[in-house]
Amino acid sequence: MFQPTFCPACATPLAHIELVEDSGPTTRLRCPACDWTHWNNPTPVLAAIVEYRGQVLLARNAAWQHKMYALITGFMEAGETPQGGIAREVKEETNLDASAVTLVGVYDFQRMNQVIIAYHVVADGEVALSPELVDYRLYDLPALKCWPAGTGYALADWLRSRGHAPEFVEWPRPAAPTA
Repeated sequence: MFQPTFCPACATPLAHIELVEDSGPTTRLRCPACDWTHWNNPTPVLAAIVEYRGQVLLARNAAWQHKMYALITGFMEAGETPQGGIAREVKEETNLDASAVTLVGVYDFQRMNQVIIAYHVVADGEVALSPELVDYRLYDLPALKCWPAGTGYALADWLRSRGHAPEFVEWPRPAAPTA
């Protein structure tokens, strides 16, 4: 998570300052010179359970160390609706066109200070991955495994809505350091 060091308004070093807010005394990064406040509000992230030709498409990000596959995700942009944003993300990352976009739910992802807005997206076309992704796999619903984090909970809820009992897997753990 990004934590600013200096005030973007006057360049004074920020400090943890307690002030009384609507909910009571709250300590936040604030500017002691001009009273600017770093609110540190969660960022909205869009996620898609992409249904493609009767299967669910999961993709692997180029930056991931482990060979994990997950939902298509991305940040909402200014001036777009969440539904339009997830359709754009699916197009940008997979080249698929969304023909139906349905809300699955909203999930907290506090570790990343994000709020995930998850959708079921029926998509058509030919898959062509963006450079951000290195691989994809198509899964039948009974073969899907969920993971214990925001988008994994969204997938679990969607599977339940389709009459499937979700199965959770453990996250890959980093290898222990060797001497």
